[in-house]
Amino acid sequence: MTTGEALLAAQRARFVAVDPLLPEPAGPPSGETLTAATAGGDQVVGLLQTRTHQPGSLDLLWSAARVWQLFPFVGATGTEGMDALLRAWRHRMDAESPPADSSCSVTWPSHDAEAIHAFLDHGMVPISTLALRTEPPPPRPEGDLVIRQAGPEDFEETLALTAQTFAYTALVGFGRPGAEELITPQLRRNLAAGAPIWLAERDGVAIAVADCGWVTSAPGTWAAELLPPGTWGYVNNVATAAGWRGRGVGRALMAVVHREFHRMGATGTYLYYTPTNPLASVFWPRQGYRPLWTYWEVRPASALR
Repeated sequence: MTTGEALLAAQRARFVAVDPLLPEPAGPPSGETLTAATAGGDQVVGLLQTRTHQPGSLDLLWSAARVWQLFPFVGATGTEGMDALLRAWRHRMDAESPPADSSCSVTWPSHDAEAIHAFLDHGMVPISTLALRTEPPPPRPEGDLVIRQAGPEDFEETLALTAQTFAYTALVGFGRPGAEELITPQLRRNLAAGAPIWLAERDGVAIAVADCGWVTSAPGTWAAELLPPGTWGYVNNVATAAGWRGRGVGRALMAVVHREFHRMGATGTYLYYTPTNPLASVFWPRQGYRPLWTYWEVRPASALR
């Protein structure tokens, strides 16, 4: 067995031990190979990819324009192995001149506490969490809210509510000017296509939105690297008008969303939230979501320690 095969086998065993809901790690992606060794001589490997998002790209809503992303294969070496690999990455970045709008990024299982220690030591912060919900749907909410699927005629209200999400996220995480312009084309297409987007109304006024979609995790798909097999409801954006927050509107809206996805045969639902967001980091665990993957990042890329 080669070093790479041994590391992959050890990493698969490690992932199962850390979190049984994690999908089996895929083989190494294409990219530049980085190697390192622990003080005891254990070898670790990482694959480094770079990508650039052009102006107008929807990815710019959550990503730096220039990204260096590392895919670690550290087997069972824990904190020491991850630390060694991150130090090798730091030395590799000395050959670059990253712009201000850049980042170094790693996606790693949320429950792997040993790796968290290494990420923090190298200046990385948890910028986003992918969380799953697989519980049965809650009871249908009571009250005088009207919760219905949105259509093309609801574009203006849906856009205005969704924009509030990005405005708040800019305070507690990462924001970018022109978010409304970036999301407008896709939102129009989704509403026209009958995508699963729900509005909550009070007295005929839209006060909350849940912009959702469908994702299938099957062998060979990108989703299979992140999600257990199945057809998942994706909760993209949820926003409640500022004056209505803390009054149970979001909870009632999501109760309907979860019931509808369950009715339509979803394996479960998943979403991304910002750990530093004081609303999202409390709200989503209360709705039954548990972390699966954490996206670690440092901006600009030159700040990697």
